[in-house]
Amino acid sequence: MIMKLLHVDSSVLGGNSVSRQLTAEIVADWRNAHPNTSVEYLDLAVDTPNHFSADALGIKVGVQAEPTEAQRRENEVSERLVTQFLAADVIVVGAPLYNFTVPTQLKAWIDRLAQAGRTFKYTDKGPVGLAGGKTVIVASTRGGLYSTSEGGQAMEHQESYLKVIFGFFGITDVRFVRAEGVGMGDAAKAAALSAARADIAVATAGKAANQDQAALAA
Repeated sequence: MIMKLLHVDSSVLGGNSVSRQLTAEIVADWRNAHPNTSVEYLDLAVDTPNHFSADALGIKVGVQAEPTEAQRRENEVSERLVTQFLAADVIVVGAPLYNFTVPTQLKAWIDRLAQAGRTFKYTDKGPVGLAGGKTVIVASTRGGLYSTSEGGQAMEHQESYLKVIFGFFGITDVRFVRAEGVGMGDAAKAAALSAARADIAVATAGKAANQDQAALAA
């Protein structure tokens, strides 16, 4: 059985990006551990969806009988991205910390995925995620240190946001590969990459969540 992996980068730094370096290593290690994996690549710095707008929401809320051409175009983008996301068993996401949160390119992609009836639904008991059974591996990169102090943890809205939004979609298997302090000199960067590669070894050795569920059901 072929496992589908979606590889998503969002850094604007191109070849100088640490998160791009790490996502490439994650995907390579995953394929070594799981040879039956096919990979689809999405570069959000190159193919960036428009920021969420009334046109992107228009068809979904049905405020008028006939959608406009702009609404149709934006809906096509949303449907392409959510269909691609839902088809994947494993999603590897490069998520650098920009100004205490994720890049706007990554946020724009997530806004297209957050569709009632596709990745979540509302019930009388609250929202329920519809995209469970996936594994998400996030390459989290940071120029400074945020995980080692209460103040730093309060300032970051990167990993905390991604945990919440993927959890909202019903995804409980979210793994983080973290390299922080990469902007604090060569020694700190080398230590951060070493720690991240140890995280990669752990993150890619485990099975995908849906495979775990299938094994339990067998």
